Amino acid sequence: MNLSVFAVGNWVGSLIRHGVPAILCATAAVELSAADWPRFLGVGNDCRAAAEDVAGFWPEAGFAKAWEFPKGKGWSCPAVVGERVVVFHRVGSEEVLDCLDLKSGKPLWHTAYEAPYRDRYGSGDGTKSNPVIAGGKVYALGITGLLHCLDLETGAVLWRRNLHADYGMRDNFFGHGSTPLVLEGKVLAPVGGEGGRCVVALDAVSGREVWVAKHEWGAGYSSAIPVRLGGDSSGKSAVLLFTGGESRPATGGLLCLETASGAVLGELSHRAKIPESVNASSPVLVGENQVFTTEAYGSGGILSELSAEGSLRKLWGSSRLGAQFHTPVFRDGLLFGFDGQNPRLAELVCLDAKTGEERWHEDFGGKFGRGSLVDLGEAGLLALGEFGELVRFKPGAAKAEVLQRTRLVDAPETWTTPVLANRRLLVMQNERGRDGSGPRVMCFLSGADGR
Repeated sequence: MNLSVFAVGNWVGSLIRHGVPAILCATAAVELSAADWPRFLGVGNDCRAAAEDVAGFWPEAGFAKAWEFPKGKGWSCPAVVGERVVVFHRVGSEEVLDCLDLKSGKPLWHTAYEAPYRDRYGSGDGTKSNPVIAGGKVYALGITGLLHCLDLETGAVLWRRNLHADYGMRDNFFGHGSTPLVLEGKVLAPVGGEGGRCVVALDAVSGREVWVAKHEWGAGYSSAIPVRLGGDSSGKSAVLLFTGGESRPATGGLLCLETASGAVLGELSHRAKIPESVNASSPVLVGENQVFTTEAYGSGGILSELSAEGSLRKLWGSSRLGAQFHTPVFRDGLLFGFDGQNPRLAELVCLDAKTGEERWHEDFGGKFGRGSLVDLGEAGLLALGEFGELVRFKPGAAKAEVLQRTRLVDAPETWTTPVLANRRLLVMQNERGRDGSGPRVMCFLSGADGR
């Protein structure tokens, strides 16, 4: 097998780096804090903000912008550890990783590589997968299947893999969009490759193959989450992945894989009938042994029971929460998520997690669109609408009580989940705004003390 693992010197001609030494250097593993956001679903893979970031959230005077940074095409969510922010986007024919200082927005390093791409629908060649920070390294899986591991401190490339070439990945209809999962010294990535090669695990340090999970379902756009079977720390380590790429007829659903070996422990079909459905929402853990998955295009959401051995059994299904690309939130026995694949018809829906019964729905005035959610704990839920409006609300069992709302930007496709980390709120503007502003990363002071 062609491992395609290179030192920087073997392919530096295709790489542009600014302010980075040409040699590789070792970086000590970085300790994560609860206030970091190392992956787009946060430290706990559940879109939940840290208590220290929630305290004093939403300053009385409004959100003061600390800085902004221009970016290229893409919908990727930034990753934050300590004072470092990593942004993944596309400029021209290159995919780009920029590391910024969280407090000032000052560029710390810049890495770019050639990755020409155009999807068949012309809907956008920007990045869809999200960067991951783990163990002092940055992992980024691009739209063409190029996986890079970089040093967080310097941006130096430690290794890369061409997963498209190595595993025969299908091109899919919108390119690759699933975020890698770094777990127990391995980097897990859906590939949906030839010969039933569904998911690959690579050594996080070297990039060499550890195992390949075999299953006929192709690579979707959802990202895997870790789970302990049996609901406690003594249970077997496993991974839940909602997957299913382009196939005719359309196939896909929820898989449970053993982390150590890649063995398929359980599967449950859940897929819309049209091949172009995207399986983009990540699985949501409901209590200790249940999982919620959701997809638009008519398939809606289902709740599954996860056994201590990893098998899956459907408990209920609902057509009232079919999320197109955002991940719902579970709290207090309720599921919250944005239903609909059209911004004019999209609305926030609350389901009873026990029965699947709809409790209420809310469109926040009809021009909010397909929003994304962050759990603020006792402070409620935060929702960012796809045109740039931000709402904090109390998620009761009977209704959504809006507590505060403001407009941070007026631009379409503000689909990226906002990041609340280390007393800063990061919002991605992905398209040109009505005021003429271009795509950018915006950092707002989120604490009442204005730090």
